[in-house]
Amino acid sequence: MRVIAGRLGSRTLVAPRGSVTRPTTDRVREALFSMLGDVAERRVLDLYAGTGALGIEALSRGASHATFVERHAAALSALRRNLRALELDEQTTVVAARVERARARLLPGAPYDLVFCDPPWDELSAALGQTFALLTPDLLSPQGTLVVEHPTREPLGAGATGRWRLVLTRHWGDTQVSLFAPEMAENPLA
Repeated sequence: MRVIAGRLGSRTLVAPRGSVTRPTTDRVREALFSMLGDVAERRVLDLYAGTGALGIEALSRGASHATFVERHAAALSALRRNLRALELDEQTTVVAARVERARARLLPGAPYDLVFCDPPWDELSAALGQTFALLTPDLLSPQGTLVVEHPTREPLGAGATGRWRLVLTRHWGDTQVSLFAPEMAENPLA
């Protein structure tokens, strides 16, 4: 696994052994960031961060800061190793907690512009509920984007998301990525 593009392009990322994480493949990350376009100066929140590959890719492409939320010890160890090896400590915050308990430790004052949600697929339904509950208007900028990675066999219906509007969805093999915007926001990808 590696960083795809940007100032850290081609640098290697470590992942824990076993099934604690299911890192986003290079192919999916490359396609996702092509869909997102310019992420320069955006503040990123990487939920269920695992190795941190999504947030690290955003930083490599010019994001100003990334906050990673992860609860599993092996994944946290790999994430911290990746951040140290890539010298990203000053641009990052690591929150070692479950997503539903992370709110108090997220960055105050400036909302996130880009949120990645890549939960364990067997916990998808609960994870989505926790993510949608967490992302209140004070945590997500009005033009923010929520990116959810999920299995293709479980498409996310727009009606199931409350105040969120499905903007775009794409799939590669068994992986699907759905992009959401707050209901009142303009299309962030337009």
